[in-house]
Amino acid sequence: MAKIRPGKRDLDSYTIRGTNKVVRAGDCVLMRPSDNNTPPYVALVEKIEADNRNNIKVRVRWYYRPEESMGGRRQFHGSKELFLSDHCDVQSAHTIEGKCIVHSFKNYTKLENVGAEDYYCRFEYKAATGAFMPDRVAVYCKCEMPYNPDDLMVQCELCKDWYHPSCVNMTIEEAKVLDKFLCSDCKPENDMKKSQNTVTTSSLTNGKVESKRRKK
Repeated sequence: MAKIRPGKRDLDSYTIRGTNKVVRAGDCVLMRPSDNNTPPYVALVEKIEADNRNNIKVRVRWYYRPEESMGGRRQFHGSKELFLSDHCDVQSAHTIEGKCIVHSFKNYTKLENVGAEDYYCRFEYKAATGAFMPDRVAVYCKCEMPYNPDDLMVQCELCKDWYHPSCVNMTIEEAKVLDKFLCSDCKPENDMKKSQNTVTTSSLTNGKVESKRRKK
């Protein structure tokens, strides 16, 4: 009778080589790229398994950086922004370098301190077509751009809209020392030089909404 070779078996966890960090399905990890000049790839671990020779593999769903997408990086993309793609792959667990956290956009904007292992995701990305979900996003300021959490913005006391200092003829340094601010639409005609709203960089909640521009 022919011998039946044992198949793959699922594992609950994997300990990253040289560390005490434990990876489980649902964790986000940093994976070693083939090019040493490239930053680590970021992936969502969906499954961990071992074959009959005890080679450990991980099934992952890749996060893309904006510059890796069809449209490339745009002005409103933050430095720690990622897109959760539909691109899945199976990799050796030994290529995992470390763990990271991919926050929701809302939770990321509430972080008091952003660490090296903190990222955020607000879009899912179709790798084959370059399509994004959701296809609508809040926009702000005169430039009508989505919020980039890396950028300082000031809020108008009356209309509650948010503005980039450069879009309202203001420097970053001036914005940081302002006590209050009124946008040009809300300022009284006889008092155009007064600014009357506390500057804050907390999460944005009152933006206009328009269709997200498709990346080409």
